[in-house]
Amino acid sequence: MNLNSKIPAGPLAEKWTKYKSTMPIVAPNNKRKLEIIVVGTGLAGAAAASSLGELGYSVKCFTFHDSPRRAHSIAAQGGINAAKNYANDGDSIYRLFYDTIKGGDYRAREANVHRLAECSVDIIDQCVAQGVPFAREYGGLLENRSFGGVQVSRTFYARGQTGQQLLIGAYQSLSRQIALGTVQMYNRHEMLELVKVDGKARGIIARNLLTGELERHAAHAVVIATGGYGNVFYLSTNAMTCNVTAAWKSVKRCSHGQSLFYTNPPNMYTGIR
Repeated sequence: MNLNSKIPAGPLAEKWTKYKSTMPIVAPNNKRKLEIIVVGTGLAGAAAASSLGELGYSVKCFTFHDSPRRAHSIAAQGGINAAKNYANDGDSIYRLFYDTIKGGDYRAREANVHRLAECSVDIIDQCVAQGVPFAREYGGLLENRSFGGVQVSRTFYARGQTGQQLLIGAYQSLSRQIALGTVQMYNRHEMLELVKVDGKARGIIARNLLTGELERHAAHAVVIATGGYGNVFYLSTNAMTCNVTAAWKSVKRCSHGQSLFYTNPPNMYTGIR
């Protein structure tokens, strides 16, 4: 099986920047005609659903929990890294990129990690806008600390509750869009299969866990934001529901080296190619 990530061509530092500036965009008056399904309500899923809803798309969001706030993102504690260089200690997008590649034992896709480093600055701003109470210095500026063995201070944190506060912020933003009617929330729904039409993801089959009924939901694009790789390992502190089933069902639908989807950082456009 050949999983094609469809990374754009060109120099590493320019791949996604050039792609983003040249990709087709949707006119604002047409966005409401497009439906997008988001599977998962953690940091990626909730932020993607709320961002897409605020952009004007019609969004359906699915979670097998009884509330989006039950996502396992709540368990993260240490902090979130961004190359803002607030400490003025020589941090940069390249340094964050290199530290992440090295920390992943050189097994990550370099182009995607570089884009993550590029987007990290904006992600912190988005979290602040969502109301995340990051630790601050006496003068009111966001505090940084060194974390995870890096040589610079780039970690933004909220005491020992960073994941919880980030998830609450994303949940607040999601709830606002639900109240406005741009996002339709489906709690206690488990994705069973990804629907593929003409080589692209166009919907999902879901089970209503309260009634046991099978439901079909169609859309123009599907975002898989379920996380869930934790229990691939024999020993893990992840919840038992982090069981990789949604991602595996999506991978099974791949054929002939064709990629069904890609997911970008939560504050950016996420969709189907």
